[in-house]
Amino acid sequence: MSEMPKIRPSAAEVDSDRELKLIEIRREAEQRGAVAGKGVRPAGAPFPMASPETGYYGIPLLKEPAWTWEIPLYFFVGGAAGAAAVMGAIADYTGADRKLVRDARWIAAAGAVISPALLVSDLGRPARFLSMMRVFKPQSPMSVGVWTLLGFSGGAAAAAFAGFMRERYGPSLPLRVIENAGQAASLLFGLPFSNYTGVLIGATAIPVWNQNAGELPIHFAASGVSAAVGMLELLGHRKSRALQLLGLGAAIFESWEGWRIESRQQPGLDPLKRGTSGWITRAGGVLSGPVPAILRLASLVGGRKNQDDFRRWAAISSIAGSLITRIAWVHAGHVSARDWRQPLGIG
Repeated sequence: MSEMPKIRPSAAEVDSDRELKLIEIRREAEQRGAVAGKGVRPAGAPFPMASPETGYYGIPLLKEPAWTWEIPLYFFVGGAAGAAAVMGAIADYTGADRKLVRDARWIAAAGAVISPALLVSDLGRPARFLSMMRVFKPQSPMSVGVWTLLGFSGGAAAAAFAGFMRERYGPSLPLRVIENAGQAASLLFGLPFSNYTGVLIGATAIPVWNQNAGELPIHFAASGVSAAVGMLELLGHRKSRALQLLGLGAAIFESWEGWRIESRQQPGLDPLKRGTSGWITRAGGVLSGPVPAILRLASLVGGRKNQDDFRRWAAISSIAGSLITRIAWVHAGHVSARDWRQPLGIG
């Protein structure tokens, strides 16, 4: 007995079945907020089924940052240099101690030289750094950051150099113009330069950075202020009341930031609280916040000698905490990007 021929559904019937299936999917999405179906992979299809477990052709769905050791150091140097430039400019405009102004300018100028060197070293070739300046993209934190670095470096170096020449050879109109213009530029670019790196990493898809995008800029700015104050105090400005208040304010804010991180219960924040990255984060937070805050408060009630010692140790703690904080955030970003393969907080 011969087999009966298979009757294929007509095109109209296939389209009707598809429409019914789409209606069912839409109704399920409206009622449950999600669709349980996993979809169908046609045999021989040219695309794989990408997932957090398998990646995409074996490549992780979320790529780890390619940054090396230069980048956290660049974050630290830029934060301190930008904050020092702002402090020096304000001190100059308000008629503060000239040595404080000069030292703040030299810290800013040193950062203006070291920062591009670190960035070029991470990129591998100077040509890559120059290529980043071919265009200006306001929507790109990296593009804005490079141009901010360029403006800050020129202004900070010009202000420090002109000030040095004026003190050595006497005042002149050209030096005064260069000094004033450089200081204005370093003030204009100094504040965004001290915290744009927080905007930069917050704009990525890495969970631990993206979930803190709103707090990272001010966190990095406070950390930069703390480091700049510490550097100026180690250069001998431990009697400045303004620096004491700035350092105390930054330390109190960093203490609050550490408490905020510890109190939030979100899986994406686990790299800041678990594993090696968590311990580094806590170490940076303690050295940036509670330790200098306590030392600075103690200096207000101690004798003159104790006051100087307390402020010196507060300055050292603030600088170390600022550097460790940048290392911690970069390391936490690496751990967060690897979380698709291993449990949160391991690394």
